[in-house]
Amino acid sequence: MSDGYASFLAQKARVVQPAGHEIHGMLSPRLRADQADIVRWAVRMGRAALFQDCGLGKTFEQLEWARHVPGDVLILAPLAVAAQTKREGDKFGIPVTVCRSQADVRPGINITNYEMLEHFDPSVFQGVVLDESSILKAYEGKTRNAIIDAFARTPYRLACTATPAPNDYMELGNHAEFLGVMTRTEMLAMFFVHDGGETQSWRLKGHAERDFWRWVCSWAVMMRRPSDLGYSDEGFELPPLRFHEHLVDMDPTTVGALFDMGSPSLMERRAARRNSIDGRVAECVRLVRESSEQWIVWCGLNAEHDALEEAFAGECVSARGDDTRAEKEAAEEAWRTGRARILLSKPSVLGWGMNWQHCARMAFVGLSDSYEELYQATRRCWRFGQEREVEAHIITATTEGAVLANVKRKESDHERMFDEMVRHMSEISRVTIRGHEMTRSTYTRDAREGEGWRVDLGDCVDVTREIASDSIDYSVFSPPFASLYTYTDMDRDMGNCADGEEFMAHFRFLIVELLRVLKPGRLVSMHCMNLPTSKTRDGVIGIRDFRGEIIRECVAAGWIYHAEVCIWKDPVTAMQRTKALGLLHKQIRKDSSMSRQGVPDYVVTFRKPGENAEPIAHTAEEYPVAYWQQVASPVWACFDGVGDDGFLRCVSPSEARRDSPDYVEGGVDAGDTLQRESAREARDERHIAPLQLEVIKRCVMLWSNAGDLVLSPFAGIGSEGYQALAMGRRFWGVELKRSYWEQACANLTRAAHESKQVGLFA
Repeated sequence: MSDGYASFLAQKARVVQPAGHEIHGMLSPRLRADQADIVRWAVRMGRAALFQDCGLGKTFEQLEWARHVPGDVLILAPLAVAAQTKREGDKFGIPVTVCRSQADVRPGINITNYEMLEHFDPSVFQGVVLDESSILKAYEGKTRNAIIDAFARTPYRLACTATPAPNDYMELGNHAEFLGVMTRTEMLAMFFVHDGGETQSWRLKGHAERDFWRWVCSWAVMMRRPSDLGYSDEGFELPPLRFHEHLVDMDPTTVGALFDMGSPSLMERRAARRNSIDGRVAECVRLVRESSEQWIVWCGLNAEHDALEEAFAGECVSARGDDTRAEKEAAEEAWRTGRARILLSKPSVLGWGMNWQHCARMAFVGLSDSYEELYQATRRCWRFGQEREVEAHIITATTEGAVLANVKRKESDHERMFDEMVRHMSEISRVTIRGHEMTRSTYTRDAREGEGWRVDLGDCVDVTREIASDSIDYSVFSPPFASLYTYTDMDRDMGNCADGEEFMAHFRFLIVELLRVLKPGRLVSMHCMNLPTSKTRDGVIGIRDFRGEIIRECVAAGWIYHAEVCIWKDPVTAMQRTKALGLLHKQIRKDSSMSRQGVPDYVVTFRKPGENAEPIAHTAEEYPVAYWQQVASPVWACFDGVGDDGFLRCVSPSEARRDSPDYVEGGVDAGDTLQRESAREARDERHIAPLQLEVIKRCVMLWSNAGDLVLSPFAGIGSEGYQALAMGRRFWGVELKRSYWEQACANLTRAAHESKQVGLFA
């Protein structure tokens, strides 16, 4: 393999390169082993994210990280966390200045609240830290973008949060965009696909899963406990967290219902919550006054807050959204230091970032459907360092439905998905943080021969380079359509490319080799289609001229653009499979300016310059005039004339009305392919889609002689070889995926037996 191809494959690896520096000075001796390794890694990366569960010491880590940034650092934190961070800094001997504007900034580490960002000049800071960075998604898009844009040129960036939701890929995209790793749109285009018409429902592409987490781990570390990265969990076993559900009986007619509903609508739940405030507050008062413990009481509605303040008058302090920062901090301090027994607030006000291990009792006077709100609020007390069992009381009305059950279901989904995420990431994180060796999909070579055929297991560029010049009579194949992670997770897979530009850069290596190995005057045919674009992935809904890109690349490499044929495809089938906006009938009624025709297939053929030394001549029996007219047609389809509705219908051959006087023989049946399920793997993103045998037959028959050697660099399950052997040709194929290679060998063995071919490499 030449250095050029090796270099290209190396740069396809999707990892983020370090942008920071190695720490040469001493780290604080108070850091645990896992914390010290994480800080060294984050400083070396320069731009990184710490996704660590509550109580693992993110505050200490971010302060130590900031201490090693060569320049001034600004920490953005939720309300009331700034003062807490300063106290942590004092404890660890790291000075921190609490600021309200640029005028307050001092050399070193400075901290302010997210809401104060407009009063600062981001350009003067060499480093920035987003504390509780997942709070960004609680802001409207304008504010999120303002934070990302403000620090787009800041050399050192750190984002810290208690593990983002594993099913919230947009949150990971927000972090990647803030760090300058990749935009959220680019991330979706590279690693994700949406099914059907639900464009907001993204899922990881099958073969992208491992490389996606590998990419995340190149800029983030994720851990729930030290053992996730191979460290000891000593001292990190949490005491139990127990939820107690209290249902306040309410008359369902108060929300306009004639009977008690198990699943009321959102509007009905809100009405039920408003109408049950008195009962829920009374239940909370009973619970709190039966205990001598300190309590944090969470609410969500202003009316709930008003009622609680009145009920606990003289016993509580309160932090409200419209209080000044000083008032909120004073209330929190009075409660934290024991001058008040009860703290009233909303999760949106004090539910982020606070360390309250001194408290083990809380009540939720009402509950929203947000699992993260419940998670963050409970984690203020139930976190590493808590020594007592934590009890959380959820007080809802019977008319609200199973609110807690819904939130607990989300919690179960979160835990299940997070377990899966840690499983994928733990090995990778150990590599980036601890230097352990990581295993990846390995590239292996193999080859198998039979009567008249050979198929190599390997990279088509590597294998084609080993073929003698001017030795191939004809080549026909279907490239992988520039679709990321379609079949394998290998960087050698041309289907594993981030975008069209990277695909063409990879495809170029093969185009050059094909030109070398084809005999002068002989041809190569490529099956392709133009590719629909999407608003999220490409920025616009339209069509990408993939066919034209192939033509331009081949001509630039020295091929002669020889011919092409358009192959009809059923738009109804395409609509049902893709739910493409332009093919939906309802779009005609809404705005047909976005309606379009279906996307057909093409076979584009190129000729190598020079004279063909062995003419390809056919007899009249092989090519009667009627058949030649079908093959020579620029569109291979089947028409059955005018239907009862008066419209000319274009259908597949299997649907054609052969008794119609307007019927034209000679269409291509989309279902006329090799059996394919035996080679498909569970994680394949796309079904194997072999080229139709009729298409291969027409191409091979027209552009090769009996006994000629036909090459397919993307052999798949052997469709081109199967048809070539059936027509008296020889075949050489290349396939990268082992399961497809095995199936191709089986298919070609059967085809050779049926056609009684002679050995190819005798």
